[in-house]
Amino acid sequence: MGTCKTSLPWYKDKTLLSYQLENWLLFDFIPVVVLGLHNSEKQRECNPGSIVVINDNANDGKTSSILSGLQHVPKDFEMLAISAVDQPRNPKIYRELVKAHKENSALITVPRYQAKIGHPLLFANKMRSHLESIREETWGLRQIIRDFYSQIEQVEFDTTSVILDINTPEIYQKELSNVINREQ
Repeated sequence: MGTCKTSLPWYKDKTLLSYQLENWLLFDFIPVVVLGLHNSEKQRECNPGSIVVINDNANDGKTSSILSGLQHVPKDFEMLAISAVDQPRNPKIYRELVKAHKENSALITVPRYQAKIGHPLLFANKMRSHLESIREETWGLRQIIRDFYSQIEQVEFDTTSVILDINTPEIYQKELSNVINREQ
């Protein structure tokens, strides 16, 4: 997109980063924020209660950021959410996913829109060793999704927002307008 997405203005004077952190904190998650060297100064935007990790190898792909973050996740976590800064979601989506994950004692819980899996992804602690073994050359998280597809708790949503990634200025402007209109 040509700009650092973490600092993009979002709703109510928040950035994309602070909006997501505040929403995850609503559900008692301890956010582990992984920043690359190019945006390491953004750690001052992270909410109190967040753990900030600087990934020296961010240019190696998303997998390196996930692995860097996992090193700072408590070994006894109950539920882990993996979410990217360019995938902001309404807190109602998080609420439904967390509820389904707990009620079904799921290994993995994902949102779905018209048979397409979206984000964020929720993982049970039993999946930690699988998460720690992901590699960019073997498709990272996609390989876990393939390997455990039949055991994934898929929560159907009637909104495309669960499959949204903000990858262009046009998508950003459209989604920012949608959020402002939805929240008014």
